[in-house]
Amino acid sequence: MTEMAREAATELDTSPGGGGQPVLDKLVALLDLEKIEENIYRGVSPAHSSVRVFGGQVAGQALVAAGRTVPEERRVHSLHAYFIRGGDPSVPIVYEVDRIRDGRSFTTRRVVAVQHGKAIFSLSASFQKDEPGIDHAETMPADVPDPESLPTFPELTAGYGLRFSEIPRPIDIRYVGEPPWVTRTTGERPTHHRVWMRADGTLADNQLLHVCVLTYASDMTLLDSVLARHGVYWDVDKVLGASLDHALWFHRPFRADEWFLYDSTSPSASGARGLATGRFFTRDGLHVATVVQEGLLRVR
Repeated sequence: MTEMAREAATELDTSPGGGGQPVLDKLVALLDLEKIEENIYRGVSPAHSSVRVFGGQVAGQALVAAGRTVPEERRVHSLHAYFIRGGDPSVPIVYEVDRIRDGRSFTTRRVVAVQHGKAIFSLSASFQKDEPGIDHAETMPADVPDPESLPTFPELTAGYGLRFSEIPRPIDIRYVGEPPWVTRTTGERPTHHRVWMRADGTLADNQLLHVCVLTYASDMTLLDSVLARHGVYWDVDKVLGASLDHALWFHRPFRADEWFLYDSTSPSASGARGLATGRFFTRDGLHVATVVQEGLLRVR
């Protein structure tokens, strides 16, 4: 496993920008952690950035580590995480799992990600066995175009010189409306930021894997909803940003390799921090997850 993950990390760095099943398979390999001792796992990173590890990756890997210590019949229903230090993509990350509680209905785990002897990330996750109960949900935004009718990410970014557009992308993203690097020039200041997303290929029938891939994807465009309200964007403006914390609630089962609408908005920004919330809907309108994140956003 370790060699496969390291090979995947190398290939994700050297492959040209794009997606598809080969790139998605490399993400799955990165999420397949090496068990080095009871409750201790190790993962590697693609060195896309000389600065830090992508937050969605470390969150997804930490959730994999937690899930490896929980019976398969118990599904994760929530996670709460803090990004403590920027991760170094050139060295492995060690994930230490603390088995907080194993109850009759719920299981609780805490995970600390460590590099260079220091914690870079912490996560608490709760798992529950399936139970019947009351059921209601918000409805999906109306009049959203089908994802197939929208331009692909490479088509949208062509000619803008965005650095991140050249990175291989295991998640297919289709913007509903103009993307934020366009609205910054048109004067539009949207209060909602919407994209269709899906894993760019087919995933195995493993519910924990689908949840971890959605966790990875949830960190990809969320803070854009903060920046879009102020007409600034990564790479084209002087924006320094980083995730500070991240919370996810999983309401219903889903497949991450099928289209889901990611509808996000920012209720507040102050003190060089921006808060963003997001909702995930399946293509048929089922509300499957909710996310909240605060990010450091220094705009000069």
